[in-house]
Amino acid sequence: MKILFASSNKNKIREINSLLAGRHTVLGLEEAGITVEIPETGSTLHENSFLKAKFVLEHFGEKSFADAVFADDSGLEVEALNGAPGVFSARYAGIPKNDVSNNIKLLEELKWTTNRKARFVTVITLIINGEVHYFEGEIKGTIAQEPRGKNGFGYDPLFIPRGYRSTFAELSAETKNAISHRAIAVNKMVKFLEKF
Repeated sequence: MKILFASSNKNKIREINSLLAGRHTVLGLEEAGITVEIPETGSTLHENSFLKAKFVLEHFGEKSFADAVFADDSGLEVEALNGAPGVFSARYAGIPKNDVSNNIKLLEELKWTTNRKARFVTVITLIINGEVHYFEGEIKGTIAQEPRGKNGFGYDPLFIPRGYRSTFAELSAETKNAISHRAIAVNKMVKFLEKF
């Protein structure tokens, strides 16, 4: 099955393709010839995920020759910050999006607290045969005192998953893909797609 992923984030596309392990063909927006910026105007991860999938389906579905469209939205929710950055994770330090600036801002916001509890959440919206399906993944952990590791992207250098001493950025791609919030959501979607 050919599935269009409503993202131009090469890191996410590579991560999802490795999770699907050849079971389905996933095309990113650039591969499908789509270069527009998709609006993310939702106030929740669910809304943004749905809006992105719906936008691509309505504007480019027929041109992509895909059997289905899906989008994800992920966010880091930090307990001491009342769930921030949450839906604003990618733009936490402002526009343009910048991972290093986001990490610096997060550490600055946490410097007065010892509560480092956090969780990563992913919501996937899959639109197939005119029906909408949601798949969620979550992993709990803590925020490191400083960035560590060279792998991954986003907040990976700061997030230490529960049960580990290493940040996502210090773990191998294989280990991260076995436990991450995105992996949990994608695996739920893959299980669902076994029906097709």
